[in-house]
Amino acid sequence: MLNAFENLIKLIRERKENPVEGSYSNKLLADKSLCKEKVIEEIGELIEAVEKNTNKIHEAADVFYHLLVYLEVNEVKMEEVMSELEKRKK
Repeated sequence: MLNAFENLIKLIRERKENPVEGSYSNKLLADKSLCKEKVIEEIGELIEAVEKNTNKIHEAADVFYHLLVYLEVNEVKMEEVMSELEKRKK
């Protein structure tokens, strides 16, 4: 399960370092405003899907993907986020 998450992070970082023409990830990585808009949009779609009990998994995946790209664009490393979460264990 976490392998898929780690692989997605690696892919986003690879696209950031070595852009691929036509890549949606590169489109987001090149435009912080678009990236932010997509995170907001996808969270709204997830909330609606949960409330209506439809398409929740698809929308949750979209949120994770867009959030990971947004964090990478803004130099927020997932390793640091995970470390922060570990600190919060009680």
